[in-house]
Amino acid sequence: MRKKMIAGNWKLHCNLREASDLLLDLRRLLSSMRHCDFLVIPPYTALSQAAQKLEDSRIALGAQDIFYEDKGAFTGAISGPLLKDVGCTYVLVGHSERRQLFGETLDSSLLRVKAALRAGLKPLLCLGETLEEREANRSAEVVLAQLEAVMRECTLAELEELVVAYEPVWAIGTGKVATPQQAQEVHKLIRERFYAQDAALAERIRLLYGGSVKPENAGELLAQEDIDGALVGGASLKAVDFAAIARACA
Repeated sequence: MRKKMIAGNWKLHCNLREASDLLLDLRRLLSSMRHCDFLVIPPYTALSQAAQKLEDSRIALGAQDIFYEDKGAFTGAISGPLLKDVGCTYVLVGHSERRQLFGETLDSSLLRVKAALRAGLKPLLCLGETLEEREANRSAEVVLAQLEAVMRECTLAELEELVVAYEPVWAIGTGKVATPQQAQEVHKLIRERFYAQDAALAERIRLLYGGSVKPENAGELLAQEDIDGALVGGASLKAVDFAAIARACA
């Protein structure tokens, strides 16, 4: 049985003091919860502090992006070896904000996944369609194209390291949320693609839902057969809300 994961993407929030307070609250509130795994994804400036604050806890640390080269003249970039060195075990790849605002492409998502794996990091691959694409009935086409860009070039052993998050772009930070049925439909589609690759892989891989996940809607979403956790945005900035979402998947 797949163990659920609750991940918090802090995006461009939290200075060092705010990050410290949030991390300490998370340690306190999550310490007794054993039914799921936890991941926090702070901004780069808080990663070193977070690694120290989370030492000996059950909360893993991730980064919000990774460049596809390990070193060199790439001003402003962050590499896998540097993220590994600071204490990260996970890294986001292909988040819609990276795709839409910073020009991440299908090809560069693949390169980022490969760079993460090369550094010993677990890629958390984000997939999702825009409102226009959903209204044009292209959700399946878009999501599977984003997934296929990575799957076609990865070995089975590499795919074993993946976590996948379905985040409909129209539900990120908008207050809208996919219905549990809409979310399950896409998650099932993603899992079926993994079944086509390898049945054992499909049974093990964790598929998270993201997009305005809150304590109020988490329970029904997380009860869906193919939803194995949540990638939480705004609600991850409040420890009590993050903990409430975690309790919803007990």
